[in-house]
Amino acid sequence: MSRTDDAVISNAELARIFNEIGDMLEILGEVVYKAVAYRRVADVIERYPDDVAALYRRGEPPKIPGAGAALTAKLAELAETGRLEYHERLRAQVPDGLLEILRIPGVGPKTVRLLQMELGIDSVEALRAAAEEGRLRHVKGLSERTEANILDGIARMARVYDRMLIHDADSLVSGLIERLREARGVRRIEVAGSLRRRRPTIGDLDLLAAVDDPPAVIAALDELREVDKVVAAGTDKTSILMADGPRVDLMVCPPEAWGTHLVHFTGSKDHNIALRGMALDRGWSLSEKGFKVIETGELLLDAEEADVYERLGLPWIPPEIREGDGEIDAALSGTLPNLVAAADVRGDTHTHSNWTDGVDSIEVMARAARGLGHEYIVLTDHSPSLGIARGLVPEQVEHQRAEIARLNGELAPFRILHGTELEIRADATLDYPDELLARFDLVIASIHTGRGQSAEQLMRRALAAIQNPHVDVLAHPSGRIVNRRDPLPLDWPRLFDAAAAHGTALEINGSPRLDLDDSLARAAGRAGARLTLASDAHRTEELTQQSHAVDLARRAWLTADQVLVTRTADALLELVH
Repeated sequence: MSRTDDAVISNAELARIFNEIGDMLEILGEVVYKAVAYRRVADVIERYPDDVAALYRRGEPPKIPGAGAALTAKLAELAETGRLEYHERLRAQVPDGLLEILRIPGVGPKTVRLLQMELGIDSVEALRAAAEEGRLRHVKGLSERTEANILDGIARMARVYDRMLIHDADSLVSGLIERLREARGVRRIEVAGSLRRRRPTIGDLDLLAAVDDPPAVIAALDELREVDKVVAAGTDKTSILMADGPRVDLMVCPPEAWGTHLVHFTGSKDHNIALRGMALDRGWSLSEKGFKVIETGELLLDAEEADVYERLGLPWIPPEIREGDGEIDAALSGTLPNLVAAADVRGDTHTHSNWTDGVDSIEVMARAARGLGHEYIVLTDHSPSLGIARGLVPEQVEHQRAEIARLNGELAPFRILHGTELEIRADATLDYPDELLARFDLVIASIHTGRGQSAEQLMRRALAAIQNPHVDVLAHPSGRIVNRRDPLPLDWPRLFDAAAAHGTALEINGSPRLDLDDSLARAAGRAGARLTLASDAHRTEELTQQSHAVDLARRAWLTADQVLVTRTADALLELVH
């Protein structure tokens, strides 16, 4: 099969197809290990730091852990051609309706197979009718409760609820924690799970509370007005469905076992497996309840996370990197990085005003940033080619420069640095001439239009900006918007090397773009590229989005010296000029 330019396929799509193959194999009754193998490979691809398809097209196929010869061949076919004959053959055997049923929360491939074999159900509508008529309860292994859960899941699916952006999860959980903290007997309460690891999107929300009176805090959660349904209630855990959002799981524990509980409910599966293995080597069985001495049955309790890691001979590992991706080895070897923190951030390199597509004036944005503790912001209003943003023509740039000078006189020692968000045109030229670019304090360049070009054309545009001596930052480099738009198919190793060679920083954008993502940012840091953390704020309320860029940088193992905004304004200007 030959490849055409329109066969470009992202890591996310590669992973989706391999996961779908796993689902279809289970529906067709194949042995489970085959389905598991496809899902494992899908998980690796989804987290892979480089563009897998691009590597295949360059003749540099990556070694994907868990992919044997057969799966590697299928991956190569899919990456190089954009389609996979085996996947298409399976799709011909599995009705689309069965795959649609899999989207219902709580319904897995085995249940789908059972429903089709026993009742001939092959669509969501057929399943809804069977559940409403009470026919599911007569199938062995199903019950009246199964029918109710399926009907509830179908209703929730109709709301098109996707994984929640971390921005929304933070907003929701902060209110929950504030009210639960007031419940009787609550000593400590904190988020856990993927939200504490600061993953960009969140499924279920996990909360952990150290309490003297478990029923009191569980009742407090169940009684919140936002609760749509209590899914499960127990003595140490309760699960609810929010009326307009996700499932919330609240775990409770005694204060003296807080450390092991928080470690257990924060770490990824791989991280926790590694810790349990280290405990077994020492003669202990590790669970959330504590370290159980295998020989005697004695339970060793740890009230703090640091104590848990210390018992295993490890330093405390920051939650953001507890992903089973090298952090244990780094901790053992004493090479864990000192991750960049919010306290290290001194300014923001990407903000907008109402001179172009922002909402607030330059002065209002500056005063708000100062109120957050910043020493400076870089004002980066748009250049003229981005017509939708009312980009500034050169004459307007000069007027804006004068306004910034006036405000800096009033706001000192706070500073507004004059920048621009420069459009990289479809023909790889830049929106302002070099003589104008040279007068800005900081130039960030972006691709907003012409996203449908070939991968090589898009790379040519990105490299044109990186190689221009007046461009200091490539903003939101992949062009993704989480849950809305896939990243551009760029040659990331080549781009990172170019950025490192030319001293052009790559942006981690804290808006819902969340771009670069943590895996790409980590690869960029390893390649020696500089990075910066930005809010891309278009109004004062969005300035706090920079905190999400900090989260991504920490997940990317970045240190303060790798990031532009940890420098003073003078040091930043000295670095880029």
